[in-house]
Amino acid sequence: MLKKILSRETCGKCRVCCGFDESDKWEIPLVFKELKEHIEGQYNCKLMPHGDEYVFDMKFNGDKVVYCPMSSEHGCVLGDMKPFDCRIWPFRVNRLDGGDGRLVITVSPVCGAVSELPLSKLTQFVNEDGFADMLFKQAELHVDMVKPYIKGYPILAIK
Repeated sequence: MLKKILSRETCGKCRVCCGFDESDKWEIPLVFKELKEHIEGQYNCKLMPHGDEYVFDMKFNGDKVVYCPMSSEHGCVLGDMKPFDCRIWPFRVNRLDGGDGRLVITVSPVCGAVSELPLSKLTQFVNEDGFADMLFKQAELHVDMVKPYIKGYPILAIK
């Protein structure tokens, strides 16, 4: 999905989005029901319920980084079947505080390759070719993928 702004090679070399510690385990990607059977059938991997969806069962030990079980030194072993959260990273759908239900699309500054791009280019990418509409639609279908807004994350689209 992100090939216009981020190459597979760059992602595969970095993998910062595939590592989690105790403080950011809330960012473990959701596995939608449709993908759960494929992962459990093809890989020796345990998934745990998380709302209406699932997450990888990863054991944490404080600040020690734990990598997603689908991560390899060449990137995700799931390829094009990887979880939706992973396919759209470093973009995410967030809910703004205030209780009015507004959703926004933000970009995480953790992804160095994308963070180097001008915000104008990122905003253009998100708002072209229906990318924002697709993200908002997925958020309606899979409400557990919506995370709280983190102050300071650039907002690229609002619904």
